[in-house]
Amino acid sequence: MASLNVGNLGEFLREQRRSAQLSLRQLADAAGVSNPYLSQIERGLRKPSAEILQQLAKALRISAETLYVQAGILDERDREGVEVQSAILTDPTINERQKQVLLQIYESFRKENGLVTGDDKPDHEASTPSN
Repeated sequence: MASLNVGNLGEFLREQRRSAQLSLRQLADAAGVSNPYLSQIERGLRKPSAEILQQLAKALRISAETLYVQAGILDERDREGVEVQSAILTDPTINERQKQVLLQIYESFRKENGLVTGDDKPDHEASTPSN
């Protein structure tokens, strides 16, 4: 999905902002963007970068991946895998070795089911030599 679906993103952001009971100014301040810029994003006039989307997600207390999907940056199928990986990596009840083992098992199942291609290796595998 190469092009951004900015109109839907703006509507989604507005809904999330209202659900969080934040004014445009409050969200802009919390995300570190200008009030007019956020207004333009909500009206579908601007295409925010992934970094801005991440700042907005943090301020709204939603996952950045949710906004990436809305913006067309990330495919819905990819989002599911990213969310599982994030949950594993941020779980404080398991140690680093256990996290890596779980991630490897998860990725092997996704590959087995045809959900991951060679180009889709997650960040944790980028520094690991292949077998």
